[in-house]
Amino acid sequence: MSEITLKQLQEQVQAFSDERDWGRYHCPRNLAMAVSVEASELLELYLWSTDEGPQPAVPERQPRVAEEMADVLICLLNLAARTDVDLTAAVQAKLARNAEKYPAERVRGEMRKYDEYE
Repeated sequence: MSEITLKQLQEQVQAFSDERDWGRYHCPRNLAMAVSVEASELLELYLWSTDEGPQPAVPERQPRVAEEMADVLICLLNLAARTDVDLTAAVQAKLARNAEKYPAERVRGEMRKYDEYE
């Protein structure tokens, strides 16, 4: 499969939804809930895994990881479209803000939140 832009992917997701007339259900509230539900389904695949053991704990779940990740992204792309959020710009802006809050030379290898550093 060739590489496509986030915008092209969003257009594919929109076309899929349009072909099924699902837009009537895609209010921001429903889509935000759908992101959470799909993320929970992804998380469920790792339920009861141990740090030292296989991840996910049940090897037969591994193929579903990509499917659930795709579901999360599809819902997020639908939400971005419905709320007029340019995800590429939003991610770039967030990375810039995070770079200020978490300078690499100060936080490398640490797991604290930005307001927990001395």
